[in-house]
Amino acid sequence: MPELPEVETVRRGLEPAMQGAVISDAQVLRADLRWPFPANMAARLTGHSVTALRRRSKYILIDLSSAETLIIHLGMSGRILISGQVQGTYVHDHPPLEKHDHVVFDMANGARITFNDARRFGAMDLAPTASVETHWLLEKLGPEPLGNAFDQTYLWGALQGRKTPIKTALLDQRIVAGLGNIYVCEVLHRCKIAPTRQAGRISRIRSDTLVPAIRQVLTEAIDVGGSSLQDHRQTNGELGYFQHAFRAYGRENLPCLTDGCLGTIGRIVQSGRSTFYCPQCQR
Repeated sequence: MPELPEVETVRRGLEPAMQGAVISDAQVLRADLRWPFPANMAARLTGHSVTALRRRSKYILIDLSSAETLIIHLGMSGRILISGQVQGTYVHDHPPLEKHDHVVFDMANGARITFNDARRFGAMDLAPTASVETHWLLEKLGPEPLGNAFDQTYLWGALQGRKTPIKTALLDQRIVAGLGNIYVCEVLHRCKIAPTRQAGRISRIRSDTLVPAIRQVLTEAIDVGGSSLQDHRQTNGELGYFQHAFRAYGRENLPCLTDGCLGTIGRIVQSGRSTFYCPQCQR
């Protein structure tokens, strides 16, 4: 499942092709993905310009001149690719439509935006821009980890009294929006905190290390296009490269990379997800 860095990478890739441009033609080539598309979606998009592209957690928000916002979730295998012209620069020819190309936006500036989703776990919806933050997909989300509202004082307070493991707490989108399995494993390894430690029993000193580590890991991942383990691609079709910098995730039975640690990365299952950590230096 794409996490915040992958979604932010896609959002940034879409900006040059969509920001300020008119959707001259929208094609919706099936009735649904994870759930049905909104009624008359193609007609509600066609002819309107894109006024802003935002991200909230793992969702891309495309604000339109119609005062509606298109909400996009990539799901497990969703990809958004750009072809044609981007700000007057040739990208590549529009490829023939493939089996899993489900939504296509032809922009008046010559760009084509194609949403491809083989497993069809992605989703799109339209909501009034003025109230999009209260949409049922977004209304219960916690603060953005790269935003000002997410700081040491906030996180310390949010963890108090929680008996769940710290990894589970950081994956809770109501506590902090956008974190997923990969990046929580990486953060906890950098902070030398065991993923099984009860969230409410972590000391203030150790809790305070989490916020800068979260910001650092996410920023590093965004800078290299996210992580491509299976399906993620940038909008130009290239892979992300952060998987080459993993210090914990996917490194079962390999030496711990923490300076001075002689441990080996292990794997456990928490809430049905693999957790990678070093039993020696993560306490």
